[in-house]
Amino acid sequence: MPSFDVVSELDSHEVANAVDQANRELAQRFDFKDTGARYELAEFTVTLHAQVEFQLKQMLEILKVRLGKRGVDLVCLEVKDPLTNLAAARQEVILRQGIDQDSGRKITRLIKDSTLKVQASLQGDKVRIVGKKRDDLQAAMALLRGAKVEVALQFNNFRD
Repeated sequence: MPSFDVVSELDSHEVANAVDQANRELAQRFDFKDTGARYELAEFTVTLHAQVEFQLKQMLEILKVRLGKRGVDLVCLEVKDPLTNLAAARQEVILRQGIDQDSGRKITRLIKDSTLKVQASLQGDKVRIVGKKRDDLQAAMALLRGAKVEVALQFNNFRD
C-alpha cells in the first residue's frame, strides 16, 4: 500500500549558513559598526546580542530574511522576549522541529475529517499516511499544504 510520512525537520547546515550570512551582513552595515552586535548559534537556538532593544528588532528581521532565502520555513521560529539591562540586550530565537503530540493529533484529525480514502496514524514525531491510490495521497499532501498548522511540514519516505 502506498504511504508517506509527514515530518517537521530542519537542515542544520542551512541554519548555520543563514546565521553566518546574517553575521557577515551585520559586520558590513554602517548602523551596526563597532556595536558588538552578533548572532550565536547553539544547536537549534540562535541568540541575538546587541546594545539596545531596537537593534534586536532589526537583527531579527535580518535573520528572518536570511533563513527564508536558505529555504528554512519561518513558521518554526519561536521568538522569546528580549532581555535588556543598562549595558546590553539579548534575545533568543528557538528553531522548533519535530511534530509534537497536539500538532500530530490535529493533522490526523484533519485527514480523518476529510473525505479522502486515506488513514493517518501518529508515530512518535511523525505522522504516517497510508492509502490505496497514489492520487489520494497526493490529495492529502495538498490538503496539508493548505491547512493552517503551527509547524513546518515536509513530506518524505513516499512509497508506492
